[in-house]
Amino acid sequence: MVLRPLKTYQLIVDIVVALFFLTVAVPLELVSQRALGTPLSGGVLSLVLGGIVVVLFAAALAVRRLSPALALAVAWAAAILQMTSGRMPSLVDIAVFAVLYAAAAYGSDRVFWVGLASALGGALVATLYLYAGPGSGGLSWDTISVAVAVYIAATFALMLSWTAGALVRTAIRARENRLAQQRAEADAIAEQERVRIARDMHDVVAHSLAVVIAQADGARYAAAENPDAATAALGTISSTARSALADVRLLLTQLRHSQADGPQPTLADLEELYAQVRAAGLELRVDVDPMPVGTPPAAVQLAVYRILQEALTNSLRHGTGPVVVRLSWHPDRVELDVRNPLATTVPAEQPTGGRHGLIGMRERAQLVGGSLDAGAEGDGFVVRATLPIGGAS
Repeated sequence: MVLRPLKTYQLIVDIVVALFFLTVAVPLELVSQRALGTPLSGGVLSLVLGGIVVVLFAAALAVRRLSPALALAVAWAAAILQMTSGRMPSLVDIAVFAVLYAAAAYGSDRVFWVGLASALGGALVATLYLYAGPGSGGLSWDTISVAVAVYIAATFALMLSWTAGALVRTAIRARENRLAQQRAEADAIAEQERVRIARDMHDVVAHSLAVVIAQADGARYAAAENPDAATAALGTISSTARSALADVRLLLTQLRHSQADGPQPTLADLEELYAQVRAAGLELRVDVDPMPVGTPPAAVQLAVYRILQEALTNSLRHGTGPVVVRLSWHPDRVELDVRNPLATTVPAEQPTGGRHGLIGMRERAQLVGGSLDAGAEGDGFVVRATLPIGGAS
């Protein structure tokens, strides 16, 4: 039988209750049996049987929460021994109510239904034992109405205990479901955070490596004829790599500790992004009309920055100049347009040799309730996004 995990204090409480029951029930059993006229001519044998019955009920009480199935079986064994030894029901039978409650509240699904059957069947067995068992004189028209009343009362009492346990079981299941839902929501939030960090990592590393590669190639070609240009390129590589390393460390810290978000790029950081692209040798023209009114929401600023970062990185890898960026800040939305000629023929939906960049840009747009389209138009490639602004602060 499966044992339920219990805390130490719960085990101690159940054992103490069982010992208290045992201490009180033994003398009560002797007194009640004598008062009810149960023949005690058996002497020691009767005392031993009565003691065994009390011990079995006490054992059922002790394990009722640890193993409801075992407690139910032990309680039935005690009741059967009580009837086969010809003993009358007494106060020790009160343990049955606690066992039925535990079977309904803490038992498995099978034990739950066995407890229900035990409540209904136990009432019937007890009634038949009292009015049709040995020494009862058997059922008659005079006693059948009383027997029916006793059966109804016994059924009500036993079912009351089982129903109380069933209500507690429902409350426990509801609490467990609520906790499971909270854990699932926490896991989903953590997964979304990991995806966000992975997306940021991709944007930072991809953009920085594209700038570094472009500068390294330029420095290699210019090193012989223009050492100053090579030195400037190496400086750009150094600053870009340091900035990327700082961003990566920040993202890894967030991933490791799951704390509040670190500083995120805003519109003020766009000029630095443009400068990095221009320093990599790509001709870039930026047109902002109309200008933003007030301060757009932080989520929109981050989405604009990351989409532009990915689009310009793709232009560095696969396009030729000039790259034209248009930003239109309307009261309710911002429209973003990035277009550049393609150096070679590239599939319309896969300019970067992989779909991760485009998927990331679309996800960023959808995250703030916007939309994004990207594809070839004529001999160029266009990234076009519309992001709702809502209220600006």
